[in-house]
Amino acid sequence: MEETLRDCGVKPINGEIKLCATSLESMVEFVRSILGSGVNLSVISTTHPAMTTALTQNYTVLEVPIEVLAPKMVSCHPVPYPYAVFFCHYFGSETKVFQVSPGGNSGDNVEAVAICHMDTSDWDPEHILFQPLGVKPSTSSPVCHFLPANHLVWVPSPTIATE
Repeated sequence: MEETLRDCGVKPINGEIKLCATSLESMVEFVRSILGSGVNLSVISTTHPAMTTALTQNYTVLEVPIEVLAPKMVSCHPVPYPYAVFFCHYFGSETKVFQVSPGGNSGDNVEAVAICHMDTSDWDPEHILFQPLGVKPSTSSPVCHFLPANHLVWVPSPTIATE
């Protein structure tokens, strides 16, 4: 709970707009303030259609990721608190969203959401996303990550590219 209160109070990254939403109404109001009040909204998230009992396993991307074409997106992450709280944020710098289909060693299939931050030049060099990648803030090294289940990405409708 202390970590959630601290994270909700941290100064935003340059170009970031954030809110800790304590209700669905406040979340939608925040999303509409970013994406536009007259825009139809879509929500995408990582889903696990069926899971085995394997808690940890390696995954392989099975198909070419599909870019979700959206001029803006807002992501909302559940955070620990005695009641539902979502840390929602929008980055003014270029961010891309992809739908990805990874398959696990045990046969589990996942419909995952991946986000790529194309410009991290204003980010703190100690940001957690840089650590496993061994990169520093820049405009030339996108930082991509998967979203766990129950994390939401709000985009204007329609969102999927057609080929």
